[in-house]
Amino acid sequence: MPSLPADAEILTRPLDALPDPLRIPTLNLDPGKAPPQAEIRPPGSKSLTNRLLLLAALAPGRSTLRNPLLEADDARRMLDAIEALGAEVRREGDGVQIRGVAGRWQTTAETTLDLNNAGTATRFLAASALCADHPLVIDGNERMRQRPIGELADLLITLGARVEYLGDPGCPPVRITPPIGGPKTDTLTVPTTRSSQFISALLLVAPFLPGGLTLRLSGAVTSASYVRMTVALLERLNATVRTSEGLRVIRVLPGLEAFDVDVEPDASGATYFWAAGALIPGASVRVNGLQAEALQGDSGFSALLARMGASVVFAEDSIAVRGPDRLEPILADMSDMPDAAMTLAVCAAFAEGTSIIRGVRTLRDKECDRIAALQSELGKVGVTVEADVRGDPDVLTVNPPAGGLAACGDPVVFETFDDHRMAMSLSLIGLRRAGVSIREPGCVAKTYPGFFADLAALYG
Repeated sequence: MPSLPADAEILTRPLDALPDPLRIPTLNLDPGKAPPQAEIRPPGSKSLTNRLLLLAALAPGRSTLRNPLLEADDARRMLDAIEALGAEVRREGDGVQIRGVAGRWQTTAETTLDLNNAGTATRFLAASALCADHPLVIDGNERMRQRPIGELADLLITLGARVEYLGDPGCPPVRITPPIGGPKTDTLTVPTTRSSQFISALLLVAPFLPGGLTLRLSGAVTSASYVRMTVALLERLNATVRTSEGLRVIRVLPGLEAFDVDVEPDASGATYFWAAGALIPGASVRVNGLQAEALQGDSGFSALLARMGASVVFAEDSIAVRGPDRLEPILADMSDMPDAAMTLAVCAAFAEGTSIIRGVRTLRDKECDRIAALQSELGKVGVTVEADVRGDPDVLTVNPPAGGLAACGDPVVFETFDDHRMAMSLSLIGLRRAGVSIREPGCVAKTYPGFFADLAALYG
C-alpha cells in the first residue's frame, strides 16, 4: 500500500489498538486531486463459511475449506462449537481441514454452546441437535437472548425434539433434546418465518437425517436469496437436492461426502467498498474475487448502485464501481439482501431526493434493531429515516437534508450498538463528511476484522 496520510494510517492498526471512538478521515476531493483508485479483496464469506463448517463437521472423512473466514468472531464461535461436538479442526495456511463425525455428534452428555451474537451459528447448531444423542443447550450474549428462535424450535418439535426455554420464551438460552430414534417425520410445512436461517438450518442438517427432509414453504419466503444460496451450495457439494414449484418444495436426500472447496469473498463486506466507489465522484473501487453469478445474493448490490448513477464494470474475477458526479435516489427492494440495506441507506443519504427501501422488516431482529439505529444515527447528520411507511413495517424512506449531507459539518460520533454492519456502513459517511467518528470500531471483528485496514486503501 502507498504511504498514507497520518490520520489514515491509524486505520491500519490492529482492532484492539484503534481509538474509541475512531475518527474517519475525510477524503481530499479538491479539484486537481486524483480521486481514489483502489482494489480490495474481502475475507471469505461469513454466510458460506459457517454453512461449510457445519457441513464439514457432520460429513464423514476429512473436508478442506480454502480461504474461509476464520478470524471473525462468528466463525470462531462455530469452530469452537463443532470441536466441542466432536469434529477435528486443523488450520493450514489460509484454509482449514475438518474431520467430520459422519452424521452424529460425539457427545456423552448435555453440551452447552455459547455462541455470543452469532446468528447463523445459533440457528444452524440448534437444528443440528437432530444429529445428537444428548441435549444441546444453545446460548449467547444479551442481544442473542432477545433474538427469536421460536419458529425454528416449533419445527424441531414437529420433528420430535423436546424444546425447553431457559429464559424468555421463544429466545435463547434453549435446551433441545433430540428425538429418540430419529425424526418422527421427513416432511415439514414451513410458513413465513422471521429469518431465512431457520429454513437454511434444516436444509443443512437434512443430508445427515436417516430419511432426509422435505420442506414445503407455504408462505412468503423471507430473504429467499439465502435459501437459494443454501440449496446451490448443497448441490455444489454433490448432495442430492430436488426442488419444484419455484423453490416452494425442497427435498434433500440423505448423504453428503467430504469435500474440498474454495470459499467466495464476502459479498456483504464488498458492498461497503462498492458503495465507497459510488459515493466519491470519479473514484474507482474494484472488489476482486467476486463475479456476477456468485452464490451470495449481496453480489447483486452493485446493480443498485448503477441505478443510482454509478458505473459498474464486470470482469472475469472482479466487480468495480466508479462514482458519478451525483447520486440519484432509488426505489429498491432489499428482501434478497437485507444485510446490505444499511449500506444502501447511507448511499441514499447522499442522493438528491427521497429514496424508498423495501424488504426491511427483518432488520428489527438483527444484531441490533437496525431500523431504529438508522433513524437515530443518520438523524445526527440531518437525514430523516421514516419507518413503517403507511403502516407497512417492510418499508422505510431516506430523506437527505436540504443542501446535502456533506454541507453539515458539526462533529458527530456515531453509536454502533455493537453491530458490525452499523459500524461499517456509518464509516462510509466519514469519507465525504468531516468530523465523523465511530464508536466501538472493534465490533467489526464479528465478520470483517480487516475492514478499517482495507478502508485505508482509499487514502493511498
